[in-house]
Amino acid sequence: MQYINIANRGVKFLSPYQAGKPIEELERELGISNIVKLASNENPFGFPESAKKAIFEQLDKLTRYPDANGFELKQTIAKKFGVQPNQITLGNGSNDLLELFAHTFASEGDEIIYSQYAFIVYPLVTKAINAVAKEIPAKNWGHDLQGFLTALSDKTKLIYIANPNNPTGNFLTTQEIEDFLAKVPQNVIVVLDEAYTEFTRSEERVDSFRLLKKYSNLIISRTLSKAYGLAGLRIGYAVSNPEIADLLNRVRQPFNCNSLALTAAVAVMNDDEFVEKVAENNRVEMRRYEEFCQHHQLEYIPSKGNFITIDFKQSAAPIYDALLHEGVIVRPIAGYGMPNHLRISIGLPEENNRFFTALSKVLKLA
Repeated sequence: MQYINIANRGVKFLSPYQAGKPIEELERELGISNIVKLASNENPFGFPESAKKAIFEQLDKLTRYPDANGFELKQTIAKKFGVQPNQITLGNGSNDLLELFAHTFASEGDEIIYSQYAFIVYPLVTKAINAVAKEIPAKNWGHDLQGFLTALSDKTKLIYIANPNNPTGNFLTTQEIEDFLAKVPQNVIVVLDEAYTEFTRSEERVDSFRLLKKYSNLIISRTLSKAYGLAGLRIGYAVSNPEIADLLNRVRQPFNCNSLALTAAVAVMNDDEFVEKVAENNRVEMRRYEEFCQHHQLEYIPSKGNFITIDFKQSAAPIYDALLHEGVIVRPIAGYGMPNHLRISIGLPEENNRFFTALSKVLKLA
């Protein structure tokens, strides 16, 4: 029996999501240690102390189900960003939410729009529900919003916009986003995926919660996996108008966020000092990556995220493999249609030094 023949039609055309190679796997494969992982855009400062303390105090309560409504976390988010708790939907990471949006608003035959070279989860969820994928060719590696508008039809239900974009790091300004929203029909849901927004400077950051007050079809999606350092706990949140939030919460699985994630999230949402430390390291070290690339005439895509993508003008697979043998894990992105590129997460200074040394050796840079 070939069970693919009875699977959902969209599933037949999917491939499993390929995450960054774990450190333990490389240790087993090559028998090396002292490995640096710069592959998954994780927080290089590790788990924040504020979250550790909160989790320790929660341990004796783990025989109880989590708060299905996430009351305390919703209150924290609402207070921090000036929104209402009934506008908030919590997710098992923002990936959970991105899938939830599609299940709530799109069905088989409906159209979902996203950009070429955008987060790979967008096509995954689109195909899984048998919706029609409209992938718009990128403009300078980023979103061509005019192309999005041209692609709109009466079958369009959902638009995904990643800002900053992963894996290219491109960034759209508040004015560009607002000009776009003003032209999108109210019956089309626009998802603004801001997984990396904390790495942008405050003066350039999109004022998305202000836009939410004006555009009722907007959903803002964020995660605590990156700047907040909770990737292993899987926690994210979406903010929308109350009617949309109500619909999302009808479809959302009960207890989709575990107790430790909820507790840690409340703690780190109030830990501005930790997040600023992370963002400042990213700013300083990003400049070092740019200077390294410029010095060695390596072409890169300017990034507003916590990663940088380098174009090697040849297949990047051998370079990736050679870096693994040097104990440095980065991210190949051929699956995004970028076989000549590698994406490198910004780490601590000593981790980035390891990458610079390893790449210099692999490419025989002077």
